[in-house]
Amino acid sequence: MTLSIRNQLPGTVTTVTPGEAMATVRIRLDGGQDLTAAITLESIAELGLTQGSPVRALVKSTEVSLATAPVQNVSIRNQLPGTVTAVATGAAMATVKIAVEGGVLTSAITAEAATDLALVAGAPVVALIKSTEVSLATA
Repeated sequence: MTLSIRNQLPGTVTTVTPGEAMATVRIRLDGGQDLTAAITLESIAELGLTQGSPVRALVKSTEVSLATAPVQNVSIRNQLPGTVTAVATGAAMATVKIAVEGGVLTSAITAEAATDLALVAGAPVVALIKSTEVSLATA
């Protein structure tokens, strides 16, 4: 299956914490970072997710926010440090490529935000991803 989602990070499920209708799934990415996904219990069952399951975390580029340093006192659990490798800026939007341990992320942000954050190749950034915006796929 080919997907338009650019951000596809391989990893392994470390914990599944079920709730009423949703569960949080903690994943250790191949680069060593931890990532949390919030998905339905139905999806957990359909994918057969348990501790040790290999997965691929999928995140649309429009769901990757950027900061120039780790953010404190925020509900966003997923904060992946990285380095900007490229910035392509148009009239309204910018595409930012970020090297993170074990992979590459793409973020689509406004051109104004890219300018305000002074994003250029080599700049350190932190990719912020809400757990509800992380989808999971199995092989």
